[in-house]
Amino acid sequence: MFGRWLGNRLSRGGRTGPLSAVTVPTGAGVLSCRVLDPVNEAVQHAELSVSDSMGRKIVGGGTDPFGSFVATVPAGEYRLAVVAEGFTPYRANVTVGEGAHASMGDVTLQIAQLPGLPESGDWDIDPMHSSIAFTARHIGLARIHGRFNTFAGAIRLAERMEDSAMHVVIDASSIDTAVKMRDDHLRSGDFLDVARFPTMEFYSDKFVHKGGTRWAITGALSLHGVTRTVTLDTEYLGVGHGLEGETRAACRATTELHRDDFTITWQTMLARGIAAVGASITIELDIQVLPKA
Repeated sequence: MFGRWLGNRLSRGGRTGPLSAVTVPTGAGVLSCRVLDPVNEAVQHAELSVSDSMGRKIVGGGTDPFGSFVATVPAGEYRLAVVAEGFTPYRANVTVGEGAHASMGDVTLQIAQLPGLPESGDWDIDPMHSSIAFTARHIGLARIHGRFNTFAGAIRLAERMEDSAMHVVIDASSIDTAVKMRDDHLRSGDFLDVARFPTMEFYSDKFVHKGGTRWAITGALSLHGVTRTVTLDTEYLGVGHGLEGETRAACRATTELHRDDFTITWQTMLARGIAAVGASITIELDIQVLPKA
């Protein structure tokens, strides 16, 4: 067992100890733990989630520089989940009593077995099982979600993964936000101007291993007639097999683009000076690749 549960009652008056200054509301208690690695070093930025018996998330957060996490929650039965990059997730049940301190003590995470890298060679993106989506801010409030429906790409995986290369081509006119009038506007000269710039292209320059399953893929993105360097924050998901026994590899990646960097400067303003469309756009890619036939 990686953690321990201690039910130290906290007296409402004259409490002592490290949590003596914590104000505990009526009907609540304190839950705490410290997250360590196998050599007893603190795991910073581990993500913790506390859920009730119905699976509803009650509270969540990250560990501090010393690996500690403290939260005040209503008295009850909970499920604690701890995740951190490069470690196997940890889960445990805990009971928090009213006016009590439920300490999980030291939670030791075990090193996760990393997924094996795919074989070297040429691989093609499978568009039927991949997506290129984006999110943009609308009038400073809600977010617009969309995707590009038509794209193609290839990856040449080297014996040394850092020497690999990738090329992706996106049909700009395939933009789809599920609203035809908006999509037509996005294709116009105010935004993507697909008549002049029918495609977007990305050529990778380098693959950099960031630790665990994390990689940074940096390259040149050509959009709206402008080329800029962008970095894809990438999580490698491993190798598997499809329904017909074919080998597949998968990853997900994100990046943020700024419209001004690509001279997409349409800035219709609403009342109070709020832009109709935000200046930055988040790109999310879920990619599956197959060995080139």
